[in-house]
Amino acid sequence: MKRLLYLLIILLALGSCSEYQTVFKGEEVGPKYKLAEKLYKAGKYKKALRLFEQIVPQYRGKPQAERVMYYYADTYYQLEDFYLAGYQFERFAKSYPKSEKREEAFYKSAKSYYELSPRYSLDQTETTKAIEKLQEYIDAYPESENLSEANKLVAELREKKERKAYEIAKLYHHRENYKVAISSFDNYLVDYPGSPFREKVLYYKLESEYLLAIGSYESLVEDRLNTAQTYYNNYKKYYKSGEYTQKADEIAEDIKSRLEQYK
Repeated sequence: MKRLLYLLIILLALGSCSEYQTVFKGEEVGPKYKLAEKLYKAGKYKKALRLFEQIVPQYRGKPQAERVMYYYADTYYQLEDFYLAGYQFERFAKSYPKSEKREEAFYKSAKSYYELSPRYSLDQTETTKAIEKLQEYIDAYPESENLSEANKLVAELREKKERKAYEIAKLYHHRENYKVAISSFDNYLVDYPGSPFREKVLYYKLESEYLLAIGSYESLVEDRLNTAQTYYNNYKKYYKSGEYTQKADEIAEDIKSRLEQYK
């Protein structure tokens, strides 16, 4: 019985492959579309995609084109080919503005760009693009059931960009390029006023100015220490008991001691 069962399974598989190859190599568009849809619904996306690639040009301008184009785009999405999924869904949303699938296509397009966003240490061009696409979706569908998730994705992407900018500025600090670090921290505070890295930025800006001061020519030390004191006051204004408060207080004590010399 087991041998018969195995034989039956093999015969069914061979029959399925034979049907697929016959349709794939054939000239008729209808059977290709029918089998492609069947494979798509069965989750056999790679095989379905090969058929959709053949028939998409044949259906342009026809009543079935909308359905075919949606399946085509979603097949890429299911296969996690997010470059092509994002492009094809965006194309679908523009081509069929009245389609009942437009919102879903719009969202999956934006989410595809989100999936393409790299880790924070790499170039963030794709992250910027993903934020733009998600924001376009949010603006277009403010009542959508996807709104909460879309806002979370935007927040995640923005934090990634903020972290990238913060790490670049901190790198200047660690390389003892304090002037550039301070300028970078200033730009950061303008660009990302509500950033979760704000305390770190204010502290490292203080530390950069302090280290710049004590390593300067004597004629520059007093002015730079006074500037560092101002940065300390600004830090304490917002973070009286923050993560870096103890370190900031220690720097402030040393600044005060050094400034006493000039009195």
